[in-house]
Amino acid sequence: MSTSITTTHTMESYAPSVPAFPMKLPYPTSAPAVGSSKRRKHIFVASIASLLALCFILIIIFHGYVAWMLANPYVAPLESNPQEAIRTAYEDVVFASNSGETTVSGWYVPAVDLENEQSNPGAVAASNRTVVFSHGYGANREENWVPMYELTRLLHDLNYNVLLFDYGYASQQYKAPATGGREESQQLLAAIDYAKSRGADDIVVWGFSMGAGTALQTALLTDEIDAMILDSLFIPSSETLFDNLNQFVPLPRFPSLPLIETMIPLWSGGSFGSIPAEQVVANDYAMPIYIIHGTNDVKASHHTAEAIANNQRDSLTRSWIVENGQHELLFRKHPREYIQRTALFLSQVEGQLNEARIH
Repeated sequence: MSTSITTTHTMESYAPSVPAFPMKLPYPTSAPAVGSSKRRKHIFVASIASLLALCFILIIIFHGYVAWMLANPYVAPLESNPQEAIRTAYEDVVFASNSGETTVSGWYVPAVDLENEQSNPGAVAASNRTVVFSHGYGANREENWVPMYELTRLLHDLNYNVLLFDYGYASQQYKAPATGGREESQQLLAAIDYAKSRGADDIVVWGFSMGAGTALQTALLTDEIDAMILDSLFIPSSETLFDNLNQFVPLPRFPSLPLIETMIPLWSGGSFGSIPAEQVVANDYAMPIYIIHGTNDVKASHHTAEAIANNQRDSLTRSWIVENGQHELLFRKHPREYIQRTALFLSQVEGQLNEARIH
């Protein structure tokens, strides 16, 4: 008889089951959430920075384009000429600006009809009086709304030679940027010199809008101008150009004005801040000036025009402030009175110049 005995250690029955190799513990579940949050934050900051950089670049491009537009305004091409418009003989003329940087083209309308002069030489003495027209910004020598052809006809009948020319920004053939008067005054000086070369002793500059402001700038540089008629006088500067631009495209003064001022020299070669606006307004010009301005001129204040007139001491200088008159539309508002007043002024200037020659 056999007996089997089984023995079990007392503690063995209570020992836990331990695997041969320890199990790997999982990574904490909170770590991936922290890393992902940081990545999202970095992406968000980078996106905002990229968006701000893009906005900054777009702002620079936009204001650069605005500055370019100011320096290169759209001007419609010429549509006619004095022969077609008012049946008056004329010559195409080209001459260099006094600075030598640009070329000027225009029309010379002699007081003597060229056809009659050729058929009967010497029958009528050539006139020694010339009116040089100085057109406004964004227009050319025709400037129909003024209107140039009707005034040319008037002057021709009064025995004046007439010189009409395009500033560089208005030229189709000799394009140049607008400079607010810096180079334009050199172009006007060249036009005056051309009129003198054609025998003019008396020079009257008849300016409109910025062309009137350019006439005043030019008068600071020469004593060859004997009188001026200034219609809707506009003194160009960064601020006045910005204020006019703001009527069409509302822009904040900051940062738009400083940005445009900074970028204009890139396109025009010079700053509008270099224009002697204060000197132009304060100067006492040694010639008769007739200033014509409207009270409803939204582009240039009539108060500035009156201030310039009040600073003059010449006995013939005067101003005509047209009630409810608008910018460069004064002839169309009162055509007969406009002609009468300007013709009288020219007659008085002629008398003053003749008297000065006698003495």
